[in-house]
Amino acid sequence: MINMTKVLLKPEFKNLSLVASGKVREIYSTGENLLFVSSDRLSAFDVIMNQGIPYKGSVLNSISAFWFDYTKDLVPNHFITMDVDKYPSEFKEYVSELDGRSMLVKKGKIVPIECIVRGYLSGTGWNDYKSTGSISGVKLPAGLLESEKLDEPIFTPSTKAEIGDHDENISFETACEIAGKELMENIREKAIAIYKKCSEYALEKGVIIADTKMEFALDADGELMLADEVLTPDSSRFWDLASYEPGKAQMSYDKQFVRDFLLSIGFNKQPPAPDLPEEIIQKTSDKYLEAYSKLTGKTLI
Repeated sequence: MINMTKVLLKPEFKNLSLVASGKVREIYSTGENLLFVSSDRLSAFDVIMNQGIPYKGSVLNSISAFWFDYTKDLVPNHFITMDVDKYPSEFKEYVSELDGRSMLVKKGKIVPIECIVRGYLSGTGWNDYKSTGSISGVKLPAGLLESEKLDEPIFTPSTKAEIGDHDENISFETACEIAGKELMENIREKAIAIYKKCSEYALEKGVIIADTKMEFALDADGELMLADEVLTPDSSRFWDLASYEPGKAQMSYDKQFVRDFLLSIGFNKQPPAPDLPEEIIQKTSDKYLEAYSKLTGKTLI
């Protein structure tokens, strides 16, 4: 049986200043900083499931902290600490719930663009390529296979959708109209550099990072910084190098078991979500933990 007693679906921290609640995270304000709390909620097809995934929040939090440290030479980021003993006093009574699944970060103004870097042809990128031969206006060679490695990583931005809506792939020119040309050119350069460095590292660990979605923000001085989460199983496609085979969909270290189950029962991709079988919850939890362990060399349990 899965131990669901430690699964956190919806934090209820009274007397704290909640400023935002997303599909997975709650964000609290504390002075000049924010506290990000990663729940164990899981969304599939932009619908939040009824049950949580054990250890998911801890994996997302810890793997982001790992990558923030690994990429800090390329671009500053918003990470301060995930040591609960260093949190402001108002969080002290909640340390047991916060430990391992939260981080103190700098406040910033989020750039309203989802910054996607693709090194392989998959997901909505594959769908767009089949229809148009391009992704977000980037023309690709003819005859590529599903999951095929691209000659060079490409930057394919999308809109930031509200909960329940879908992100929409847009051209780089449209992203520049939304956020500014100079800023977007800087973001594109940094995002591709982060992807290249991290994907090369992951490959040595037996993990292919097919693509990833990043968010950037401007700090109090207007300087660019990497924000939100980075290179997690929720924001990226992680594939097993040993079983990689172009020409088909790949097994992912993420919520693929949940997606496959929902498709198998004819889920219409609209709320309310059906309950997930225990086996699907366990397999999904195992995949998140395996991704963290492979990439960092550490274990969470």
